[in-house]
Amino acid sequence: MSQVLPDDATLVHDLIGVGFGPSNVAMAIAIGEHNARAGRPEAITARFFEQQPRFGWHRGMLIDDATMQVSFLKDLVTLRNPASEFSFLCYLQSKGRLIDFINHKNLFPLRVEFHDYFEWAAAKVDDMASYGHEVVGVAPVVRDGSVEHLEVTVRSGEGLEVHRARNLVIGTGLRPLVPDGVERGDRVWHNSELLAKVDGLEGTSPSRFVVVGAGQSAAENVAYLHRRFPEAEVCAVFTRYGYSPADDSAFANRIFDPAAVDEYFAAPGGVKRRLMDYHGNTNYSVVDIDLIDDLYRQMYREKVLGTERLRFLNVSRLTEVKETPDRVRATVTSLVTGEETLLDADVVVLATGYSPADPLGLLGEVADRCLRDDEGLVRVERDYRVATEPDLRCGIYLQGGTEHTHGITSSLLSNTAIRVGEILESLLARGLKSASDEARTVADGTGTTAR
Repeated sequence: MSQVLPDDATLVHDLIGVGFGPSNVAMAIAIGEHNARAGRPEAITARFFEQQPRFGWHRGMLIDDATMQVSFLKDLVTLRNPASEFSFLCYLQSKGRLIDFINHKNLFPLRVEFHDYFEWAAAKVDDMASYGHEVVGVAPVVRDGSVEHLEVTVRSGEGLEVHRARNLVIGTGLRPLVPDGVERGDRVWHNSELLAKVDGLEGTSPSRFVVVGAGQSAAENVAYLHRRFPEAEVCAVFTRYGYSPADDSAFANRIFDPAAVDEYFAAPGGVKRRLMDYHGNTNYSVVDIDLIDDLYRQMYREKVLGTERLRFLNVSRLTEVKETPDRVRATVTSLVTGEETLLDADVVVLATGYSPADPLGLLGEVADRCLRDDEGLVRVERDYRVATEPDLRCGIYLQGGTEHTHGITSSLLSNTAIRVGEILESLLARGLKSASDEARTVADGTGTTAR
């Protein structure tokens, strides 16, 4: 593939964003609002690169009746700027649904509606975004022994482009996680691709699904498949006795407060681990209590009627999957007795969660200048900036991959608006131009036009 320089090749962006999911959409909004207030001399130049052809956030999980697990007030802007025109309430007003939503008396919108809100917001700042562009590498630009710019290589349908930036913000999201020894295939899906693939089963009269996992997505998948395919058996497999309810009580929810990030960041390592143990049930492998009740009620009703389509294989785990062109055989092993149950199914759905991408995976030799702690984890400052060797003057900010330093909200929507505001403040406080930039600007007579 040829390498070309874009039209703005002489421009050194103040910020380049890797990925354009909700976190970096919120970042773009914060920058746009800053620029509108500050005017041209203090404006921040930013460009975000997203490998998807258009905005999309967990599209495969937008089940029609699934609701958000976070209040609509924790949208992309409200906790940072309640007067923002990018709020969920402004979105509702633009769609003519504000009064209807108020009458609904509900803090938790449909997930498909919140996705539409994200698309609406992303479209309002898409002048900063390049879709269909994948960042494939980052290299340092060394001058006088220090790194003041980063060279970002981007692949698109036109070939490779090279852009320069003073700062990076990495928001590449999470990666689907599957059990060891299991591979995804035509009949073995991760739940992130459920809706993209399930339409292909229409007209085939599937007889059995196996859904593996104990979290919210697993329970939603079980309920959805049971409803959509009324002749099929749905087998839920998990290592617990049953689904555990999410703790969304008022005091426990303080773990998502902005102030909790300060406390977690300052806490000793042992306290950090204890807090995660105490409050993991606010987010990890837990299910909304209403959904738990609905599934149990359905299971009991079927037992009474003698038509058991909903089966729960608890205290068990998936130990083997063998796929053939027309079926898939799942081996489920009891953790108590070791007894194996063989399930021939049309599809196995792995609702087994996500893992964070390596936050430094794209940085190449730049990653060698980033510091790590005693456990080999990336050191991250309170402003979400990666700690680096002194000669790396550029800021590398993380939106995600900071759970070990900033706590449970690292990859969640709860703190997104506050986080991007803190990153913006850090960018401004550190200064957007280096002394050598200013000197070259004066020398070549370009003034502020390079910005």
